[in-house]
Amino acid sequence: MANALLPAVVAAPIVVACLLLALGRRLDRPTIDVVAIATSAAVATADGVLLSAAGNHRLVAWLGGWRPQHGASVGIVFVGDQVGAGAALVAGVLMTCALAYSWRYFEDIHVNFHALMLLFLAGLTGFSLSGDLFNMFVFFELMGVAAYALTAVKVEDPTAVHGALNFGVINSLGAYISLMGIGMLYAATGQLNLALLSRALTARGPDVLVVVGFVAVATGFLVKAAAVPFHFWLDDAHAVAPTPVCVLFSGIMVELGLYGVARLYWVAFSGTLEAGTIQRLFVVLGVVTAVVGSVMCLLQRHLKRLLAFSTIAHTGMFLIAVGSLNPVATAGTAVYVVGHAAVKSVLFLCAGVLLNRFGSVDEFTLQGKGRDARLTGIVFMLAGLGLAGMPPFAVGLGKVMAEEGVVRAGLWWGPVLFLLVAAATGGAVLRVGARVFLGIGRGPGAEEAGAMSGDEEKRELATGMTRLPVTMGIPLTALLAAGAIVGLLPGFGDQAALAAGRFAGRAGYVAAVLDGTTSYGASPAASAGWSVEGIVLCLASVGAAALVALLGLYGTALPRQILAVLRTARPALHMMRSVHSGHIGDYAAWLLFGVGGIIVLAMLPP
Repeated sequence: MANALLPAVVAAPIVVACLLLALGRRLDRPTIDVVAIATSAAVATADGVLLSAAGNHRLVAWLGGWRPQHGASVGIVFVGDQVGAGAALVAGVLMTCALAYSWRYFEDIHVNFHALMLLFLAGLTGFSLSGDLFNMFVFFELMGVAAYALTAVKVEDPTAVHGALNFGVINSLGAYISLMGIGMLYAATGQLNLALLSRALTARGPDVLVVVGFVAVATGFLVKAAAVPFHFWLDDAHAVAPTPVCVLFSGIMVELGLYGVARLYWVAFSGTLEAGTIQRLFVVLGVVTAVVGSVMCLLQRHLKRLLAFSTIAHTGMFLIAVGSLNPVATAGTAVYVVGHAAVKSVLFLCAGVLLNRFGSVDEFTLQGKGRDARLTGIVFMLAGLGLAGMPPFAVGLGKVMAEEGVVRAGLWWGPVLFLLVAAATGGAVLRVGARVFLGIGRGPGAEEAGAMSGDEEKRELATGMTRLPVTMGIPLTALLAAGAIVGLLPGFGDQAALAAGRFAGRAGYVAAVLDGTTSYGASPAASAGWSVEGIVLCLASVGAAALVALLGLYGTALPRQILAVLRTARPALHMMRSVHSGHIGDYAAWLLFGVGGIIVLAMLPP
C-alpha cells in the first residue's frame, strides 16, 4: 500500500495542475484555491503516511514493474526512506501553508499561479523520492522551470523579470553542467540508476572521469543550494518573487540541493571517493558560504534580501555538518532543516504582511509602523529568536546535534562558527523586528544608506490590508508552533540520528532497490538530543544575537575610537557588496570559477 503512494504523491499534483489549466476559465477564484489547497494537503498527508511506513523499512516502487534485467535498467524507481519522505513531507506542508496564505494575499491572481505551484510541488516531491540520477535531473528541472515562472509572476514589474532571468540563466547553466556530469558517469559505467551506479563505481574505482563527473553533477545541485560562489541568484529572486513563493525557495528548495549532493555521495560514491576529499570539499565550501551569507545578511535593509542571505548563511552551516560525514551531524542537519523551514517561512510570511499593509519591506521606511500589528510583531520576534537557536525551537535542537557531530568529526571550531552565524542572522532579524514593531533605533549609517532599498517591492493588494485575514494568520501561527513543538518531541533527536545512519547506508539502499531486501536490518543504538552544553551554547547564540541587534540599532552612537576601528572594514564590505552586482555575466563567471575551484579541491590528495 505505502509503496503505491510513492508515484501517486508525484503524479497527483501534476494531474490536478493540468485540470486546473484546462478548466480554470470556467472556475471561480475560491474554487481554484480550494482545489489547490486540498490537493497539496492530500499530498502532505500521503507524505506523512510514507514517512511513518519508512520508519519500518525502505519503500521501493518500480513503475510498471520494469525492474533491472541482467544488470541493466531502463525503469523508473522511487525510493522512500525517512530522510527522503521527510523532505517530501516538509515540501507538502509548506506548499499547503503557502497556498492558504495566498488566498487573501493576492487580489487578482490567475489560475496559472496555482498550477505552477502544484507543478513546483511535484518537482520537489519527485526529486526527494527519485532513485535514478537522470530522473533526479528531470524533477530538478521541473522544479526549476516552475520556480522561474513563479518568480516572474508579476510580469508587469521589470525588476521581477530581471530577478527571474538571473535565477533562470544561472540555474540553467548549473543544470547544463550537471547534465554533462550525468553523461560522463553514464559513459564511464553505463548506469543511471543510483543503486546500479553504486555497484559499477565500486567495481571501477575512482579515476579522472568519475571525479569530474561527480563534481559536475554536484555543481548543479550546489547552484540550487545557493552555496558560494553559486549563490548570487538567490537574493535577486527572493527580492521580487511573491512572498508565498519565497517560503518554498528558502524553506525547502535550497535544502533539496544539499539533499541531492548528500544522496549522490552516500549512495553512489561513498565506496569510491576518499572520505577525506569529500570532507575537505564540503567543509571549505560551507565555511565560505556561512561567512559570506552572514556578512551580507547584516548589511541589508531590504527585509526579503536579508532573509535570503540568512538562508545562504545557514546553507553554509548545513554543508559543514553534512561534510563532516558524521551521522549525528547529518541528523542534526535534518532537524535543523525542519526547524529552519518553519521559522524562516514565518519570517517571510510576516514580510508579506508588512508589504501588503504598508507597501514596503524596507527596514527604515517601516520604522515604527508595525506598532499596532501586535500579532505579526510577536510572531516575527519569536521566529527571530528561534532562528538564533533559542530552545525549545527545532533550530536549536538541530544546532546542538550538528555541533556535537562536527566536534566528533574533528572540527573543533564548528560550534564557534555555528554560534557566530546564528548570532549574525538571528541578530539581523531581531534588529529589523525592534525597529519596525517597537520603533526604536537610529537612522541608517553609511553602510545601511548604501544598501538596496525595499521600497520598490510592489504589494499584491491594490489598497493594502488593515486587518490580518484568518487564512494568513493561521499559517503564521501554525508554522511557528510547529517549529517549537518539533524541538520538544520526545526521542525526536534519537529518531533523526537513526534515520541519518540509514540514509548513509549505501549497502542497504542498494540491496533494497536491486534485491528487494527492504528491511533496514540491525541498526546501532542512536542517542542524540538536547544536552546541557548544547543548551548553554544556544542561549549564548541568542544573547549574542541580541547584542548584534543592539549594535545594529545604536551602533552609530558608539565611541569615536571604536567607530574608527570599524571603518577599517569598509573597503572589504564595499567590495563584497559590489560583487553582488546583479549582472548575469558576472554571476556566470563566478559559477565557472566555482566549478574550477571544486575540481581543484576534489583532485588534491586527501
